[in-house]
Amino acid sequence: MKVLVTGGKGFIGSHLVNYLRAKGHWVRSVDMKKDCFLKTNENSFVQEDLRTPEVADYVVKDVDWVFNLVANIGGIGFITSVKADVMRDNVRVNTNILEACRKNDVKRLFFSSSVSVYPRGLQLNPEVKPLKECDAFPAYPDSAYGWEKLFTELMMQAYHEDYGLDIRIARFHNIYGPYGTYKGGREKAPAALCRKVAETPNGGTITIWGDGEQTRSFLYIDDAVEAIYKFMQSDYTEPLNIGSDELISINELADLIIEVSGKHLMKQHDLSKPQGVRGRNADLHLIEKVLDWKPTISYRKGLMKTYRWIEMMIGQEVEVKKKKL
Repeated sequence: MKVLVTGGKGFIGSHLVNYLRAKGHWVRSVDMKKDCFLKTNENSFVQEDLRTPEVADYVVKDVDWVFNLVANIGGIGFITSVKADVMRDNVRVNTNILEACRKNDVKRLFFSSSVSVYPRGLQLNPEVKPLKECDAFPAYPDSAYGWEKLFTELMMQAYHEDYGLDIRIARFHNIYGPYGTYKGGREKAPAALCRKVAETPNGGTITIWGDGEQTRSFLYIDDAVEAIYKFMQSDYTEPLNIGSDELISINELADLIIEVSGKHLMKQHDLSKPQGVRGRNADLHLIEKVLDWKPTISYRKGLMKTYRWIEMMIGQEVEVKKKKL
């Protein structure tokens, strides 16, 4: 099988490239950047901008499957402050990929949608009811990013109905793990908290955005790529949640990371910072039925691996600074 991974140097994309190669597939990846934290072993790499239609047409040629993971995205701080760029860039890329797949008779197209498509009215309380795939409508996402993802889902379904394009739509629920962004403003909660804990001396204090009582569910990257692959092998063309149904508050997440670190730290809260919806969790009944899949990696195990990698990266940064002095 010849496959294309867009966003192949991103967090999920780089893990997926190596997973697919381990399965014996020929893999081409494309990204605007040429480097990433995880060393990838794709057969072919193209450093280009998929906002250009001709680039999309070129990279899609002669491949059987396309995994479209590329996106202008970040954590809660980023998606609440950047709206127009996110919507414009992502719609352009996704439109180009869809049209290129149609023109080149790609056998199957995977799209990485998001939990952000779900209505804000269903996510007002920390003890949130797990979100089912059918809950997306009537639509009222809480962010511009969510609206863009939902629009692309509808565009995917239109290409499926009008042109017979074989599609897979995955709604990711907070994927985390090592070899991802952990600083700079685009990092998500697990990585941001791991970085704060790693940077803070024993006995110090870390800052939590919001009151920390907001809840989420998080899925470790190894579980995520397995679900992606199983989904792509299936014949199911409707959206599926890929996530965990183990609800945890941000305070509890921070406490677990602190415990994993072996440090004794205090928490303080900054209520001026964005915290997103109050509660968000995944209903996994449909994916368990369709794919016979469920998460296997515990928060403790996943956060241990994530924290140790980020701790190592912070340590390397400190050593580099020392040498410059």
